[in-house]
Amino acid sequence: MVSTPVTSITFEEYLTYDDGNGSHYELVDGKLELRNPPTIEHFLIVSFLDTALEAEIKRCNSTWLCFRESGVRTGRNKSRLTDLCVVTVEQARELLNSSAVFESPPLLIVEVVSPESVKRDYRHKRSEYAALEVPEYWIVDPLEAEISVLLLEDGLYEETVFTTNQQIGSRTFPELAIAVDQIFTAGNLS
Repeated sequence: MVSTPVTSITFEEYLTYDDGNGSHYELVDGKLELRNPPTIEHFLIVSFLDTALEAEIKRCNSTWLCFRESGVRTGRNKSRLTDLCVVTVEQARELLNSSAVFESPPLLIVEVVSPESVKRDYRHKRSEYAALEVPEYWIVDPLEAEISVLLLEDGLYEETVFTTNQQIGSRTFPELAIAVDQIFTAGNLS
């Protein structure tokens, strides 16, 4: 993880921070941490899941929205970038003309693991999202060919791991029919 020369920044400063180089940063304990550009596999998996979740939202005639790379405030001077998050229209409306950093918990967050994000996705974001009371968090791990679905129960996540042809079980999308291998196949160009 590369940090910028900025030594300390508040959450409010982070919302308008622009160093002019087009980089994406997370705010961790008042310090900016550079997020490396994802791999093509990562982009393809996120695109597949975004399309699937959008279709399910539409099928259910729900008032939810799915966003890629939006922010979530997870502490006083802490904000994470998500690969995907599902929020209510009301949550989105609150940010209509400001930075897309949600301060209330999304309904669902999805993170796709890359070699440099293993610790961040499995440990740091897991504890931060639980503290924020995000009801459902998916860790999509192409490195291990498994998907962990974490459901918030009494302030802690209960984890179920899905592999190969198992269908993902989701509390947010109980009728969603996607198997793990479909998701990882979407990350291939063959």
